[in-house]
Amino acid sequence: MAYLGIDIGTSGCKVLALSETGAVLASHTATYGLDQPNPGWTQQDPAIWVEGTRSALTEVLKVTSASEITCIGLSGQMHGFTPVDRDGKVIRPAILWNDQRNPDEAAEIEYLAGGAQSLLSQTNNRMLVGYTGGKILWMRRHERELFDRVYKALNPKDYLRLVLTGEFATEVSDASGTGLFDVRARDWSQSLLPKLPFSADILPDCHESEVVTGQVSKSAAEMFGLTEGTPVIGGGGDAVIQTLGSGVAQPGVLQTTIGTAGIAAAALETPEMNPEGRLQVFCNVAPDLWHCMGVSLNAGGALNWLRATQGGRDDFEAMVAAASEVPPGADGLLFLPYLNGERCPHPDPKARGAFIGLTARHHGAHMTRALMEGVSFAIYDMYRLMRHMGLKTELIKASGGGVKSQLWRQMQADLFDCPIVTTEGAAEGGAFGAALLAGVTDGGWADINEAVGCCHELTRDAPDRANGDIYRKSHGVYESLYETLKPSLHALAELEAGQ
Repeated sequence: MAYLGIDIGTSGCKVLALSETGAVLASHTATYGLDQPNPGWTQQDPAIWVEGTRSALTEVLKVTSASEITCIGLSGQMHGFTPVDRDGKVIRPAILWNDQRNPDEAAEIEYLAGGAQSLLSQTNNRMLVGYTGGKILWMRRHERELFDRVYKALNPKDYLRLVLTGEFATEVSDASGTGLFDVRARDWSQSLLPKLPFSADILPDCHESEVVTGQVSKSAAEMFGLTEGTPVIGGGGDAVIQTLGSGVAQPGVLQTTIGTAGIAAAALETPEMNPEGRLQVFCNVAPDLWHCMGVSLNAGGALNWLRATQGGRDDFEAMVAAASEVPPGADGLLFLPYLNGERCPHPDPKARGAFIGLTARHHGAHMTRALMEGVSFAIYDMYRLMRHMGLKTELIKASGGGVKSQLWRQMQADLFDCPIVTTEGAAEGGAFGAALLAGVTDGGWADINEAVGCCHELTRDAPDRANGDIYRKSHGVYESLYETLKPSLHALAELEAGQ
């Protein structure tokens, strides 16, 4: 018996097979790229998700046979608008979570909702530029002929569900990230949707995350090497379900993620009020919990950018090793990680990245250290917003590719002044959480609290108070820079756009 987790990420598809004891039987990632045809645009052809899944599954099924798999869980990058016609064919490339093309449409939805506070009262979330709702309106306005062919607007993992099962469906965590969902009612917003210039019929049926939403079809079984009839559950958006994979199933523990994006997240017993909408309050993958998080659009992706700008001569391990020789505070160098605009704590698609404080004595290792600190500062900003909602933690569980770096873990422990741990499976991201949830649905575990017992602690880093004092002083300068530089950053964004 095995549970399969499939995660449609931004840079690759991960497929993971999990035993009924929570051991990873096999895991494989197939990588792919994305397109940036215009400044601020990011999109992908969903065909690469299907091929990535097929390729990764081929490797996993060399270790775990398809007949052993009793349930499949899905995870994927959130907010990716994937328009399909009635036959399930993709109409245009998917517009991704970090795409910044639709600020006007996001603002229009807020206006149609009756203003920012009215929108928050209907969904408990702002209509951020990255959310799916504004992208739907953008396509209607700019690609009307194509838009008229759209039958359903799917998120990435839900497109894979369609390919696997033939079902048009989503679940509550991913639906929360469309900006069209009433997270308190755990349903599409019945007050907002009638105000919008597109039909609510474009949205798929929505289920709780652990509900079976279809079975592997005959054609999918042949395509992927799976067994026909294998149940597929709702699953979860990656930023939500990967908290489960880190062992965060109840309030009181903070999860941080450094992947392509940077995330701070926690479970909530109730859908707390989100008065300024600077955080995101979504439905959790557990039906009696909610999920609070902040998301920075630039984390591990920023380090990848820096490596590329330096000619790709060093691998990440060499870059981080050099940065570890630079003292905390990077000798007065700061980095604003807004390379693709920003979402939290500053929902601003015109924000731009910057190194501040450069001198002739700084070199590449200083830039790497400042970048890693800047990403950590952005996550710390999110946590400080959460504290205003009454959230407090004395333990951090870390996940994402960034947890491989002990330096990045230690930075967070020092800055937050609390221990930071990694757990078994957390580095596998959303695929691990999706497999755990599949096991709950299949009866392998009674509930998610029992399931996260598989998430055994692997590493623990204690805070260094002296370094923490240095980081918090640097952060004091860092947090003032956005508002100070905002007019200049916006002017540069307008010059870039040719305005």
